Amino acid sequence: MSVMESMKQSIIVPVVVIGDVKDAVPTAKALLAGGINVMEITLRTDAAVESIRTVAKECPDMVVGAGTVLNIDQAKEVVDAGAKFIVSPGFDEETVKWCIDNDINVTPGCVTPTEIMAARKLGLRVLKFFPANVYGGLNAIKNLSAPFTDIQFIPTGGVSTDNIAEFVASPAIFAVGGSWVCKAADIAQGNFDKITELCKEARKKAAAK
Repeated sequence: MSVMESMKQSIIVPVVVIGDVKDAVPTAKALLAGGINVMEITLRTDAAVESIRTVAKECPDMVVGAGTVLNIDQAKEVVDAGAKFIVSPGFDEETVKWCIDNDINVTPGCVTPTEIMAARKLGLRVLKFFPANVYGGLNAIKNLSAPFTDIQFIPTGGVSTDNIAEFVASPAIFAVGGSWVCKAADIAQGNFDKITELCKEARKKAAAK
């Protein structure tokens, strides 16, 4: 199964903030137990790169990627650590081109027609929409999908178990992103069973669309 197929099947791309490398594998296993086999470990902590490396080595069933990638140097570092995909909060042409040239799945954040056109010109057809709750949410995505019929989005920010079914019912949605199924506090406190249950609950609601 390809990276993008795993994202679509999982429905949710968890945005994972890990403060201690020891929590990386238990978090990955909790997500897997909840039916999600992709995780976006964000570069918001000093433990992020080593966490990616550890999950890539010890959890072969988990497709691990890197989020909050801001430049090409970070992209190279996380790919070297084992990241299978790159997620950026915005559109950086240099980083996107490097990922394409090196056959790395990349999902940059694009919320304006100009950004979408720039990403589309490079061949991308799945884009992050972040922060979705600030830039108009599902209504904005539906309006943007009218002129960009071949583009799908992964909205992040404002998606929850309560509204996931509404999001995934739209053909403009490829998957959804978010941290609500694996909050940093639950990871730090070792509440891995709770993470598994939140994943199951969210996927169940999404399937009921």
